[in-house]
Amino acid sequence: MGKAVYEIVRNGAGWGIAHDGMTAGEYLTKEAAFESAVPAASLAIKQGHEVTLRVTGQTQGQSPDGLPTGSGIPQA
Repeated sequence: MGKAVYEIVRNGAGWGIAHDGMTAGEYLTKEAAFESAVPAASLAIKQGHEVTLRVTGQTQGQSPDGLPTGSGIPQA
């Protein structure tokens, strides 16, 4: 079977799910994008595919959700 790769990436002002060369969704948080990617990844597993679900980590000067610290945007 094939390989399905889902990656949580910046999309507009939020986060999206990159898969098969396209990015879908504009979620407020990385976590929300991740939770939306899980059902698709689960279906791919059931179909026999190898699955990778990738979420980038926090970098210096960013909140855990990838926003600049001190951005004034409330964090959950």
